[in-house]
Amino acid sequence: MPTLTVPPVTAPRRAVSLAAGLLLTALTPGIAAAAEDDAGEPPSAFTIEDPRITESSGLQASRRHPGVYWTHNDQDAAGPNVYAVDSATGQTVATVTLSGVEGRDLEAISIGPDGDLWVGDIGDNFDGGWSEVWLYRFPEPAELADATVTPTVYPVSYADGPRDAEALMVHPETGRVYVVSKKQDGTGALYAAPGELSTEGVNTLERVADIELWTTDGAFSPDGTRLVLRGYFAARVYRWEDDAPVPIERSVFPPVQQQGESVTFAPDGRTLMFGTEGAGSEVEPVELSGDLLPDAAGAERDAAEEGSDDPGGGDAAADEGDDGAASGLLTRGAVLVGLGVVALLGLRRLLRGGGRRRA
Repeated sequence: MPTLTVPPVTAPRRAVSLAAGLLLTALTPGIAAAAEDDAGEPPSAFTIEDPRITESSGLQASRRHPGVYWTHNDQDAAGPNVYAVDSATGQTVATVTLSGVEGRDLEAISIGPDGDLWVGDIGDNFDGGWSEVWLYRFPEPAELADATVTPTVYPVSYADGPRDAEALMVHPETGRVYVVSKKQDGTGALYAAPGELSTEGVNTLERVADIELWTTDGAFSPDGTRLVLRGYFAARVYRWEDDAPVPIERSVFPPVQQQGESVTFAPDGRTLMFGTEGAGSEVEPVELSGDLLPDAAGAERDAAEEGSDDPGGGDAAADEGDDGAASGLLTRGAVLVGLGVVALLGLRRLLRGGGRRRA
């Protein structure tokens, strides 16, 4: 069984590492050239304004409704509710109440290839106190309006005994359900549910891989080629190959948040959205680059870069001579200075806890 290691990262080291990364981006032409994606502006940060949402524990980008994100409290005084939040305003635009279920400790939400939403009632603050936990499944509403639904309920247990968990992921191609257990000492694991889940008996989650991260949430990329897992102080992206995670050596630095509990891919596949618990909590984007990008997003980037090449630029550049070379150097110097200023401003925003990030 593979062991996937994430070294501990403290908040000060994280800030210093990100500052170094920003400055390297400003000073390295090859990296700086990948600045803004031709596909458009990436998602922006937003604040969840609904006073009922004080323990946002899961986050999932809507597939039907652009700009909408689904979230939920881990324990909701009003009952087991799932909230649709408009990222343009931070306002709740629909509340879906889950009927006929206990909603003991809702910790995660995901979406399957058929458009069904899955909610994981998988938290266990006693770290092994519950012999079984539950997965709830219901179609994502076609219309954004308050509603009550009776979800399909799948009881699940772990092959190696009860444990706490906060991450539920449904693969967008195969529909297979995965859970990651949460252990402060870094002895968590990735578990796979049976290919076909039953509502009649308890479904057994089988251990797939060790995960040495204090995991609070996870998500698959829209194309299913990347898996992200987050903790309070660190996050890692994995390639998904042969139904198993393969570590990517580059790290992802989550925003500094009050209690980092959730993560999802934005629909563009190029951006991670990180959420936190607390009233008026922020959801903040981190843009991915290089091998962290899912395969589909990387292919779109490559196609955009090829399309931006000037087919007639070769001869013209050859005719420019020394003046053209000097102009190019001056232009590059101006770009590097500008990017250096942007990096410093970005670091100032990071230290204030806001702004868009890249990884």
